[in-house]
Amino acid sequence: MLAPEDGRVAMITMDPSRIGAMSCNPAIGGLAKGQMVCEIDAMGGLMGMAADVTGIQFRVLNQTKGPAVRGPRCQSDKYRYAEEVQRLLGTRRNLDILAGTVEKILVENHRVVGVIHKCGSDSTRLASSAVVLTTGTFMRGLMHTGESQTEGGRVGEDSAVGISGALRELGFELGRLKTGTPPRLAAETIDFSGLEEQPGDVDPTPFSDEPLEYFPAMEQRVCWLTETNQTIHDAIHANLDRAPMYNGQIETAGPRYCPSIEDKVVRFADRSSHHVFLEPESLGTNEIYCNGISTSLPADVQETIVANMPGCEKAKILQHGYAVEYDMVWPHQIDATCMTKHVEGFFLAGQINGTSGYEEAAGQGLIAGVNAVNFTRGDSMFRLRRDQAYIGVMMDDLVTKTPREPYRMFTSRAEFRLLLRSDNADERLTLLARELGLVDGAKWDRFNQRIQSLDVLREFLSQNKEGNKKLIDWVRAPQVQIDDVLQRLNGDSRLPAASRDRRLVSRLLADVQYSGFIERQRQDIARLASQENVALPADFDYTTIGSLRNEAATTLNRFQPTTLGQAGRLAGVTPADVMLLAVAIKC
Repeated sequence: MLAPEDGRVAMITMDPSRIGAMSCNPAIGGLAKGQMVCEIDAMGGLMGMAADVTGIQFRVLNQTKGPAVRGPRCQSDKYRYAEEVQRLLGTRRNLDILAGTVEKILVENHRVVGVIHKCGSDSTRLASSAVVLTTGTFMRGLMHTGESQTEGGRVGEDSAVGISGALRELGFELGRLKTGTPPRLAAETIDFSGLEEQPGDVDPTPFSDEPLEYFPAMEQRVCWLTETNQTIHDAIHANLDRAPMYNGQIETAGPRYCPSIEDKVVRFADRSSHHVFLEPESLGTNEIYCNGISTSLPADVQETIVANMPGCEKAKILQHGYAVEYDMVWPHQIDATCMTKHVEGFFLAGQINGTSGYEEAAGQGLIAGVNAVNFTRGDSMFRLRRDQAYIGVMMDDLVTKTPREPYRMFTSRAEFRLLLRSDNADERLTLLARELGLVDGAKWDRFNQRIQSLDVLREFLSQNKEGNKKLIDWVRAPQVQIDDVLQRLNGDSRLPAASRDRRLVSRLLADVQYSGFIERQRQDIARLASQENVALPADFDYTTIGSLRNEAATTLNRFQPTTLGQAGRLAGVTPADVMLLAVAIKC
């Protein structure tokens, strides 16, 4: 929340020592998610910096596929990650971190004016001209392990109860979703000798452009691959009546693209095994995360599952898996700035909007934070388009589609993913961030130096030949790989060392080899822009357009899209409806 008189920010959280806690997978990035981390970094966010400092394994996923679908990922030391996030927050002089909960949002004339902050038995009114609410899984959070139910947003932490009622009093429509986490095992009780190792990249790629004296900064570790089998599947089938998702104890939707092991066994009945990745959670502890068997089954069934995985026959479970149900706000009640449509100055970000994942939450937090500041200053609101960033794709999806399950970002959600690569996030977003005041002088200088080095490299390849062929034409051949280019460039002293950087060469290779596809995507963007940017009136009653179908009018009234482009992406609105709408608003 922002104080109007001095621009200070108060962060209210139940337990300040848990800021940055990785309650689920101790990893940052991945397919599409890694692109979002790079976008956050390009705009001055801290997620990439914290990941680079605390990563214990770095891998670019889909490395053998095209650049549009590659995703940088790191396995993090989850305790060091939280410490680093808290350290970075401590460098912000205008930030006050307060322990406690928010019990009520204070609103006057449909505009936020502050909150009621509760700490223990004390309640305090805090005035603010903008409020960002980020409840995670804590809003009426309820954890399930078999028949056992415990109030809380994650293990060892309480639930935030009062805020749900406060939001309903303000007229918000709430829903309920579910997510889950797998058991953690003691490393010394696992026999890794017969398991397939999953090492990191030999030449790891950082998320951030923030210079580090050493990268990777921490000792690197391997992960291991094991699997489930028919014995495990039979045990799960035999105990589905004890599984909260199948016995009616949990009625809410879970993440379809990150399903529990009981979901996998039921939905993919023809499969006799599923991969399970054993991932170390920290250099300083023995905790191993079982990526692939998220579950809310009873403890005794989890013991059976683990004991029948190869290498885990004698494994000790340190923490059983669990599912957590939580309240959320249906995101048709916000716009692409994260500000709510009913209360000015009130922003929602993260899982409260129906999303899942650290990266999706961080992207929304950046959008909400920027716009909270803009709102207090009276500046125009900031939005990212679908062709500018994965964050823009996410925001547009949230405000045009009702989530049936926790929203997770995938490369397939982006129409222009060749333009939205992790390696060019700075080129897409750093100038915008500089204009918004998010990028300091040092980061801005690094960006300009990097772009200059890229231009020098492009010019060198365009001006020089290999035999009778320009190097840029040689590079364009699909069989040419980054090591081929580096080998050619490293032997030429005419090219500055900064332009021979592996990451820059890889970036140029993608631009050149996919130039035809990239140009086609740019043409598509230009063609769609005329419709995309046509503003629609706020709080408009679409039933007054007599020629519009009832289904379309009902959908438009519910979502209240801000542009004609958003209207066209709503389920239930046809191209013919968009044409009628365009005529009705005389665009």
